[in-house]
Amino acid sequence: MSAFKSVYQQWLNQPEQFWMQAAEQIHWYRKPATALASDNPPFYHWFPDGTTNACYNAVDVHVNGGRGDQAALIYDSPVTETCTTITYAELLQRVERVAGMLTGLGVSVGDRVIIYMPMVPEAVIAMLACARIGAVHSVVFGGFAANELAVRIDDCTPKVILAASCGIEPGRVVEYKPLLDNAIDAANHKPDACVLLQRPQAIGTLVEGRDLDWVSTEAAATPADCVELDSNHPLYILYTSGTTGQPKGVVRDTAGGIVALKWTMKNIYNMDPGDVYWAASDVGWVVGHSYIVYAPLFNGNTSILYEGKPVGTPDPGAFWRVISQHRVRALFTAPTAFRAIKKDDPNGDYLKKYDTSCLESLFLAGERCDPDTLQWANDKLGVPVIDHWWQTETGWSICANCIGIEALPIVPGSPTLPVPGYNLKVLNASGEECPSGEIGALVIQQPLPPGTFPTLWGAPERYAESYFSTFPGYYETGDAGYVDENGYVFVMARTDDVINVAGHRLSTGAMEEVLASHPDVAECAVMGAADSLKGQLPVGLMVLSAGCDRPEADIVAEVISSVRNEIGPVAAFKSAVVVPRLPKTRSGKILRATMRAIADQTEWKMPATIDDPAILDEITDALQRIGYAGGKA
Repeated sequence: MSAFKSVYQQWLNQPEQFWMQAAEQIHWYRKPATALASDNPPFYHWFPDGTTNACYNAVDVHVNGGRGDQAALIYDSPVTETCTTITYAELLQRVERVAGMLTGLGVSVGDRVIIYMPMVPEAVIAMLACARIGAVHSVVFGGFAANELAVRIDDCTPKVILAASCGIEPGRVVEYKPLLDNAIDAANHKPDACVLLQRPQAIGTLVEGRDLDWVSTEAAATPADCVELDSNHPLYILYTSGTTGQPKGVVRDTAGGIVALKWTMKNIYNMDPGDVYWAASDVGWVVGHSYIVYAPLFNGNTSILYEGKPVGTPDPGAFWRVISQHRVRALFTAPTAFRAIKKDDPNGDYLKKYDTSCLESLFLAGERCDPDTLQWANDKLGVPVIDHWWQTETGWSICANCIGIEALPIVPGSPTLPVPGYNLKVLNASGEECPSGEIGALVIQQPLPPGTFPTLWGAPERYAESYFSTFPGYYETGDAGYVDENGYVFVMARTDDVINVAGHRLSTGAMEEVLASHPDVAECAVMGAADSLKGQLPVGLMVLSAGCDRPEADIVAEVISSVRNEIGPVAAFKSAVVVPRLPKTRSGKILRATMRAIADQTEWKMPATIDDPAILDEITDALQRIGYAGGKA
């Protein structure tokens, strides 16, 4: 039996013992005697009788262990031309004082704190300071629209809001303070105080009696120590991207998060203490929570905090510069980032300017990685390119190539195998298990492992109904896919992106693979548009590689022919159009549902997380040219 199969089997045979052994690797004030409380499904609780603290495990434990001089964070900000290193000892001093700043404002165990900040060290310090005193943080992506921020204020009712005056994008400054003021005005709940980090690029106006200056308030604070917390004390609330109307606040508990995330750093990412790890994401997303802040620090790594973009800050060599300069051993980012780099520098000319020999692995997640992008990254970097699959709700990967246990063969298009902790099944609409190779709903048998989500904030009924009612005894991921004869998992689309063409259930992901393999296509999306005869028909949207000067009509004809040849006439793929760019969330997910609604001329709402709303006008125009969105073909 292979090393990975042996570890997976150990977990499968004795799951509670497996996680109790993993729990030995973290600091406890009181070690748990019980692994799992399972008396109230679907509400399971790991290590219910233990006490610990996430901040202590992230910072204090390393300083007390004699490693205070090691770099904890490297803040690399091309948009401000700043690069600074913060050691674990320096991080502890800042966190202690910001924790004291919060307690001085009346924040105590269980109170909520909203953090509305860009990628600056104070965002990480704020998260850890909340964890230190048992406050529940809710990070809202900096620059989020005022009405969406107001919804989150009303849902989690923060005692204090920690914010920055602005964020910085390539070529522009985004002022946060007016958005924050408008959100508080619109919200029914009012925070007791707001603490504002003034950035020189845009100074915010303080509201008398409510707003405080961060620097002076932190300087005057008395340092606060860690608070001993129950294992199941909420560490944070994170609202899922695309939330509209009724918010969906994913809760992460304290001990489960520490145990699982620390376990992943060695077993999945093969990171040893002291290694430099870079998750090129944002603290506003789950990847930022798990793999910029908590997991690397739990494991004693040096984590990169990058305030920039994959291209444009200043060029497509931005990632290679960071890897080379800081000697990054593992990079974790979204496939979208690599598609952007590939689009602007298809030959990898910028990569040749840097020494990236330190990089040992590249991990991709957030969007399904098409095989063409994976192959391009592998060819250019010469390291394993590992697609892995996980969700905001799970907090860490459901499927991955666990290179810290055993590096398994990479199969393009697959995130490899389920990770220990996840018993994954593929079920049809009747709840029966699908045979190998057949697409169905990807579900996970309960209980979910530590570090996932035990509930939704203030909405336990919605938690049970949304995730556990369709397939009793299973967590419904909302993703569709299949398992091949070797056990490899293929995540093909969101469940609602599996389209029905004349009674045939087809994967948009499989069609996207074909489009992406065309040499002139940099990135693409396929969605199902309504059709009176066949129910739905697939429609492809393509962004072409930089420098492509071939007629668009030729490329469209070629991809239509390729889909017909590789998937078959049953796909009825006859419509494709070239667009200048695709609409995405700020985390890089393509907004297929919104494009589908535009094509069908059904009611839709501007997504709260969209990167640039103007893109949707371009999409509407393009769809009209091929007979959708009210156009005539």
